[in-house]
Amino acid sequence: MKKVLLIIGVLFCMQASFAQEKSAFQDGEWFKFRMSYSGFLKAGNATLSVNETKLDGKPVYHVVGKGWTTGAIKWFFKVKDRYESYFDKETGMPYKFIRKIDEGGHTKDIEIKFDQQKKEALVENKKYKTKKTIATEQDVQDMVSAFYYLRNNYNTNDIKVGDIVSLNMFFDEENYNFKLKYLGRETIDTDLGGKMKTLKFRPYVMAGRVFKEQESLTLWVSADDNKIPLKIKADLAVGSLRADLEAFKGLKHPIQVEFD
Repeated sequence: MKKVLLIIGVLFCMQASFAQEKSAFQDGEWFKFRMSYSGFLKAGNATLSVNETKLDGKPVYHVVGKGWTTGAIKWFFKVKDRYESYFDKETGMPYKFIRKIDEGGHTKDIEIKFDQQKKEALVENKKYKTKKTIATEQDVQDMVSAFYYLRNNYNTNDIKVGDIVSLNMFFDEENYNFKLKYLGRETIDTDLGGKMKTLKFRPYVMAGRVFKEQESLTLWVSADDNKIPLKIKADLAVGSLRADLEAFKGLKHPIQVEFD
């Protein structure tokens, strides 16, 4: 079930929220997501946590994202993934990214250090003991820092249905242009005890073995000052996968839940 963690990865990198000028998150924020396959089979969990620290003397946010399979699925495909990002508290630009995964025995252990001024990334593959420097695009983000950068740097006040947003990203050893389309507003049922008003987006993905087509993903984020991911749904080549936010703490702004 490698596709399970592919979607967990989507949670880390495809946060489609667009925040106002004030910060949408703070030190101590934490999310937990429940993953389900084809609507009923529990597939795994994912968490994201934010902590303030320093890296080489610079004030940064250190974000840790974890994903793992649970229940029956882990007996035939066990997954344990960890993603980390250190990004500047003021600019949101990443300095270091770590990806350490084990997906059914397929492992990776990669550390990337970004030099935003030189537009370079030093990629260290610890599994194979190799290092290489790769040119990056302007204001490049990693798949975790992008989650928080978008929350703080885009405004939804004037966004229109059909608008497409793009962002330069770097993953493993590749530059690519991440895009997503705004679909409108929707009130949805949540696992948080009530309904919430959301902004609905469609991240563009690569069609092929995992996803049915380029527009196979749908993402809902809270239409409030927190701009948190509430639900993601993916139509896969075989079946579907869904992630729901089931727990949180440390939000910077009051959450707006409509109780029946």
